Amino acid sequence: MYQPAFTHGPPVPEHEFYLSARLPHRTRRAAKGEFHLVQIFVRDNNVDQALKALKKKMQREGSFREMKRHVHYEKPSEKRARQKAEAVRRARKLARKRAQREGLLPPPKPRVPGGAGRG
Repeated sequence: MYQPAFTHGPPVPEHEFYLSARLPHRTRRAAKGEFHLVQIFVRDNNVDQALKALKKKMQREGSFREMKRHVHYEKPSEKRARQKAEAVRRARKLARKRAQREGLLPPPKPRVPGGAGRG
């Protein structure tokens, strides 16, 4: 059974193991070498399901977007423009949610599970 040395907590049973990834956190602590640890437990030797869960968790945290951003150098002017665009997007989303709660806008359309309707 593989269990990395940097994990803490109760030992994992012999029939289970887990995937873990060290992801840089979005603060200045990342420059000091501190990392955010993501762990996914593998149940019944179903590694495909565990990888799917790991990808989903990394997608939700924005890790893929951040890794892609670090592939090439970003000029300070490009960084400011990107951050401003992200702030505008967040503000619009917040205003849209607030308007929906207050009844000024219709509620969002319910999502169809399985992605039906795309073509």
